[in-house]
Amino acid sequence: MGSSIRERQINLLKQMINFNQPITKSTIMEPSWKILVYDKYGQDIISPILSVKELQELGVTLHVQLHSPRDPVPDVPAIYFCLPTEENLGRISQDLQNQLYESYYFNFISSISRQRLEDLASAAINAQSVAQILKVCDQYLNFISLEDDLFILRNQNSDMISYYSMNRGEITDTEMNNILDGIVDSLFSLFATLGTVPVIRSPKGNAAEMVAEKLDKKLRESLRDTRSGLFTSDLTQSFGFQRPLLVLLDRNLDMATPLHHTWTYQALVHDVLDYTLNRVVVQEPESDANHHPDSHRHTPSHKAKIKTCDLNPSDKFWISYRGSPFPTVAESIQEELEDYKASESEVKRLKESMGLDPDGEAAMSLISNTTAKLTSAVSSLPQLLERKRLLDMHTTIATAILEQIKQRKLDVLLEVEEKVMSKNALDRSVLDIISDSECGTPDDKLRLFLVYFICSPNMTESETDQYAAALKAAGCNLAALRYLKRWKSCSKIATGSSQYSGGGTRTVNMFTKLMSQGSNFVMEGVKNLVVKKHNLPVTRIVDHLMELKPSPETDDYRYFDPKLLKPSEGGSTAPLKSRAQFQDAIVFMVGGGTYAEYQNLVDYAKSKTVGGNAKKIVYGCSTLNNGNQFLKQLALLGEDIQ
Repeated sequence: MGSSIRERQINLLKQMINFNQPITKSTIMEPSWKILVYDKYGQDIISPILSVKELQELGVTLHVQLHSPRDPVPDVPAIYFCLPTEENLGRISQDLQNQLYESYYFNFISSISRQRLEDLASAAINAQSVAQILKVCDQYLNFISLEDDLFILRNQNSDMISYYSMNRGEITDTEMNNILDGIVDSLFSLFATLGTVPVIRSPKGNAAEMVAEKLDKKLRESLRDTRSGLFTSDLTQSFGFQRPLLVLLDRNLDMATPLHHTWTYQALVHDVLDYTLNRVVVQEPESDANHHPDSHRHTPSHKAKIKTCDLNPSDKFWISYRGSPFPTVAESIQEELEDYKASESEVKRLKESMGLDPDGEAAMSLISNTTAKLTSAVSSLPQLLERKRLLDMHTTIATAILEQIKQRKLDVLLEVEEKVMSKNALDRSVLDIISDSECGTPDDKLRLFLVYFICSPNMTESETDQYAAALKAAGCNLAALRYLKRWKSCSKIATGSSQYSGGGTRTVNMFTKLMSQGSNFVMEGVKNLVVKKHNLPVTRIVDHLMELKPSPETDDYRYFDPKLLKPSEGGSTAPLKSRAQFQDAIVFMVGGGTYAEYQNLVDYAKSKTVGGNAKKIVYGCSTLNNGNQFLKQLALLGEDIQ
């Protein structure tokens, strides 16, 4: 079984679809036909990691929503995959009553309670279909794997566990407990899937600490329950010989990064396009705008066609460049296109050489060599066509991003924010950019100012009012600022930019590979920025905890080890003194995370690789937010303040 969370989840889903039996060569060659019935949560878990083609190879002839109208298919078994909610169990009861399928395999995303299991049994008895229910399983798959080292808890109804939901002024204890229980249930599923019990660290006095306490308790109960068998394989199989570290953090730790404009490919796709569950939706102009983005800048939206693109691990270009600065991506697409054209020309040239006069000397000398080359070229044609499809897709995505960068001057905003966060001198004042009608949307301007506000601990009330007036004149909604004023006054966290030290940008003068006339990307007016490598606050904390470095920032973090007989009171760090450094960590952000943090941790793990001994870091969050989505949540919180 693969060691990454994604591979493990894929293997468990395939086994579930194979009637909870291990996949063998015979089941691959001759799969049993079945119907897959899922709720929206089940669909969100499956869709980023199993394609329709892969489901068909597993024998799934039809995959349907649980709550959609469905006709009986009485001679086919049905695999159900859904949450054990009252609504879902009600619909399952109807299916049993209506005798929709030959047999039923019920798989619940998270553990079904005793009471609901009894309700299901009663429904089966009433429908006289007990003999048709062949399996009822708790799958513990209540999380969504987006990458080998990235997961989120929820896509459907993600507002229920968002930063806004957890920080509302009028939230009741019951509501907060429900949110925390949902997060703990998903994290428990993650560790049950990995078959590992982590060591847990968390800061004190926030939601992350409450999650840590509840998760520690749930893991302890499971370890004491000999019937569960969830952790009997122990973690040596998935994480080597050492247990992993779970670092639980609260979004209030760093409020600037979620608002900060981004510059790497994946983070930009998420920030400026519609990117959800590894699928991006792009508005593609019908004209030749792909080749010259500037020439159709004002194309009416009704002329644009919608294109859906899947960005997954089988796409080598995506895997290689998703963490690269956008200008590097544009140059690489251009290089790949030119390389593809050369390969295409070679195939054409070989075909032409085969059409030479058969009696000619040139033909006789080339014929044997050319035949071998042509055979090779023809056999590589499917790969060539797939490569062209992927390059066309990335050209479309990059063109759409470039259009946004130019229209909103995102390069200018990013450069100023990096300088603000790293305490470098500004070429243009923040006030000047807010007042510039050509620079950014109202939300862009507000994001820039809020980053500046968070990173300026000594900003006076009168200075803030001056900026607020300029923002209002630029059409900004100031509710988010109202909330952040309160947050800043109550926050125990140092809000100065010292926590972002080491950042900044440098400008590379020329887009050397994009200045030719044949380039697909007109980069004129866009800065070729390279963001300096530096650790974001999350990465810095992870570094301290994994390497057991003393730091005022993390010295008072609580310590939980669910395998110890007694819980550690007050979070003593004493057990750490005799420990080796951690090689493996799972970092979870309560209240929403960002692709920027994920990429920063990926870069950190790479930088710590010595020989073959690599650090392995997985990043997870309740949900992924881009800058504007996070801004909207802050605005809602600000509107609640009278």
